[in-house]
Amino acid sequence: MRMRRITAAVGASALAIAALAGCGSQAQESDGVLTLWHYEGDNSAMGIAWNRAIEIFEEETGATVEFEERSFEQIRQTASQVLNSDEAPDLLEYNKGNATAGLLASQGLLAPLDDYVDEYGWDDTLAPSIQTTARYDEDGVMGSGSWYGVPTYGEYVQVYYNTDMFDEYGLEVPTTVDELEDVMQAFADQGVTPLAEAASEYPLGQLWYQLALSQADRQWVDDYQLYENPVDFQGPEISYATETLADWVDAGYVSPDATGLLAEDAGTGFINGTYPMFVSGSWWYGRFLDETDHGWGTFLFPGSDMAPGSSGNIWVIPERSGDKDLAAQFIDITLRPEIQAILADNGGVPVNADEADLTNEDVASLTENFNTLLDRDGLGFYPDWPTPTFYDELNAGLQGLLNGTLTPEQMQEQVGSDYAAGIPAQG
Repeated sequence: MRMRRITAAVGASALAIAALAGCGSQAQESDGVLTLWHYEGDNSAMGIAWNRAIEIFEEETGATVEFEERSFEQIRQTASQVLNSDEAPDLLEYNKGNATAGLLASQGLLAPLDDYVDEYGWDDTLAPSIQTTARYDEDGVMGSGSWYGVPTYGEYVQVYYNTDMFDEYGLEVPTTVDELEDVMQAFADQGVTPLAEAASEYPLGQLWYQLALSQADRQWVDDYQLYENPVDFQGPEISYATETLADWVDAGYVSPDATGLLAEDAGTGFINGTYPMFVSGSWWYGRFLDETDHGWGTFLFPGSDMAPGSSGNIWVIPERSGDKDLAAQFIDITLRPEIQAILADNGGVPVNADEADLTNEDVASLTENFNTLLDRDGLGFYPDWPTPTFYDELNAGLQGLLNGTLTPEQMQEQVGSDYAAGIPAQG
């Protein structure tokens, strides 16, 4: 854990702080200190942008920010206990979705933000598909009910490809799944495994879900994610995904060794040029800019209008926060076009940037692809979101498929049972 104290501007007026504390709809007496947790590194797009937001916040309010960087796992594993104690921060970044932010909201650990949404106009700032992960009903199901979080960046899954290797073999960017399979076969014929993958963590699950999304429509996504109707795990969407993935393993497009690999292994395999393609999230983009020596580019998964993706993780204000008004003002600063442009120029996906403010041409495609998905209503969320335990259960099923201990039908039966057992009773 890294902690730093960022001091207030010299000569700041205490009266300004008191006035600020009274301006929100959930007014409380402010001590002029905002305690903030997030898990973004200093050199990440979000970390760079939010550091600038801290500076602006302190300049404008005269308040002090006490920031602690906590890892994703630290926050995930301890959130329920910490947020129900006097150790709760005033503001923190938290994972979006039913099993995470939704669960905490249903437990009464997060403050509803509807009054702040009205005050700052966040519902006008954020696209409707981005708002889905901000709102949760009384059972913690996203998409309706009160606002319990505010997303300030986006994320989505795309295909990263090694342009040097494509050029070496005379290959073009595929525009259909058939063309993608032709490209993968060309690499396999040369003894090169085409896809960087990992089944111990999220990458293989996201590829499986991407394949399902290529056969799905918005109603299927709403059924899978929001429980609007039962999901048939032997139906055409999931069967296509599972059977196609099994075929790709048999063809040598995915290595069976991926069973024991982590996301980091897959990502570094692409970085060092072992694999020519990697289907994964936009969160890798800035790192690839920094660490990859070979040429590379991106494209949206061919033959699909949708991709795994959503808002990024969200700012949440704990119910036990002592400075809810200060926390809301900080959130609003992170949504300003100035901060959003900093985020974009450093490899993040902005949700409220003015394109005229963007200066880094190397990251232009990242924003363009995201906007393409928004225009299509193409954010399909993530495969593990529906239940608190489905992430591990899906990984286990895909590991069985990859190592041959489960047939496609058996895998679907297993994960379908896991899914059904975990969804809320009202679903």
